[in-house]
Amino acid sequence: MTQGKDLRIVFMGTPDFAVASLQKLVENKYNVVGVITAPDRPAGRGKKLAESAVKKYALANKLKVLQPEKLKNQEFLAELKGLKADLQVVVAFRMLPEVVWAMPRLGTFNLHGSLLPQYRGAAPLNWAIINGETKTGVTTFLLDHKIDTGKILFKKEIDIWENDTVGSIHDSLMEIGADLVIETVDALASGNYRPVPQEEMLDESGIKHAPKIYKEDCKIDWSEDLETVRNLIRGLSPYPAAWSTLINKETGKQISTKVFFAVHADGKQKAPGTIESDGKNNIKVACGNGWLQITDLQIAGKKRMKANDFLRGFQHIDQYKFD
Repeated sequence: MTQGKDLRIVFMGTPDFAVASLQKLVENKYNVVGVITAPDRPAGRGKKLAESAVKKYALANKLKVLQPEKLKNQEFLAELKGLKADLQVVVAFRMLPEVVWAMPRLGTFNLHGSLLPQYRGAAPLNWAIINGETKTGVTTFLLDHKIDTGKILFKKEIDIWENDTVGSIHDSLMEIGADLVIETVDALASGNYRPVPQEEMLDESGIKHAPKIYKEDCKIDWSEDLETVRNLIRGLSPYPAAWSTLINKETGKQISTKVFFAVHADGKQKAPGTIESDGKNNIKVACGNGWLQITDLQIAGKKRMKANDFLRGFQHIDQYKFD
């Protein structure tokens, strides 16, 4: 019986989330014959070309790296075919054309950061928390013509606790996902699996999607239910971060502010966006049906700070409100 370590594997991925899976394959001595990742991009103030996290790891481990601008480029396709992969593994990469995903004899599978068929799309971790879900997970599935719709191979589920952020969930699923990649490779090698069409997993509730998140999606509406506001903050922390505008009630001065975490607080109901503070440790903001206490924030031009550190340098917070 064929073993996973007998397969010629091409790995495709770009960010840190993908590195854990590639590392798990390499450290367990799977035969990774090539790594496909994004081209180097200008980054930082100096706009120097930056390598992807996956490329850095691949080069450090002497793996062959390909960085195509276009996945249908004939030169790239020839190189990819020359790797003679039995299987391709995709983690946090871009959409593949059929000429790529159909190339290996065992096909191509993707590791997705949700319990498919729910939360198909670019930002599944964020939207699960924003929507107040209490469970999430990772899924491996075979690629087909549409994004995140292929037949399910395996899943692993975890709880989302009330103080989890997208950062903590990301780190948990990154490690769990790496284990699931190994399990999936071994199953495909041995033939010990049963792919399940996603249509068989749908119920009357329908599908919740996870589209790419834009800046306007991150703006806090303080008139919303406090749990809705808190979930938005958790689901965007630490990146891209929920934001609001501090407005001086006398001068009208506006300061863009990122909010990274908040907890429930007590107080008599006031207009949404009202700020109350002791000037030393606590910053409370009124929501549509209660109060949240901001514990971590960042104003434009400054670093992220705890509330007490922020208040030491920002006087008279009570003269402001959040828009």
